[in-house]
Amino acid sequence: MNFYYWLGYNLARLIGWLCFGLRILHRERMIESGPVILAMNHQSYLDPPFAGICTRRAIFFLTRRTLLDVPVLGWLLPKLNVIPVDQEGSDRSALKALIRILKAGEGTLVFPEGARTLDGNLHPASPGVGLVIAKTLAPVVPMRIFGAHEAWPPNGGRLRFSRITIAIGEPIYFSATDLQPPGKELYQRLSQRVMNAIAALQPE
Repeated sequence: MNFYYWLGYNLARLIGWLCFGLRILHRERMIESGPVILAMNHQSYLDPPFAGICTRRAIFFLTRRTLLDVPVLGWLLPKLNVIPVDQEGSDRSALKALIRILKAGEGTLVFPEGARTLDGNLHPASPGVGLVIAKTLAPVVPMRIFGAHEAWPPNGGRLRFSRITIAIGEPIYFSATDLQPPGKELYQRLSQRVMNAIAALQPE
């Protein structure tokens, strides 16, 4: 964990607890070493930093490539383990980067839905995370965030106080058996399995 990541990590913890009463449920389920995919629903810009503080390790994130064109952010984001993604099309290079990171034994955050939800509800998974699972067989920790949409909805203007909870599910482990039967539906099937695990989580 480099200095900039450490600083952002602790700032996110402070903001989460002081401003949003952030609760993290079942943190003991987190995989803290080796390759792991943290898979969470996506409600707001608050999701990546708050997901990141659910684990004690540095993880890698995807973000819009255009953010790297913003002054300061273009310099800072790479220091926060950010991988740029072209949202105008299928950016296979970003998925390949995730695969390389996982094969190197690192952890990464993905949003199976592919983008932030506009209504706060869960949406079907896209096949991207399924592709990464199939290529790496990395375990997945399902996570679900509650309250972030109310705190900072897309196009919703200023931040508002809303208690935020992140529930962490039991890790999902994959084997070669899970890649059968092969075919064009494989990636979608794996992605939806992860999305179903996220949907089953509750804020207790």
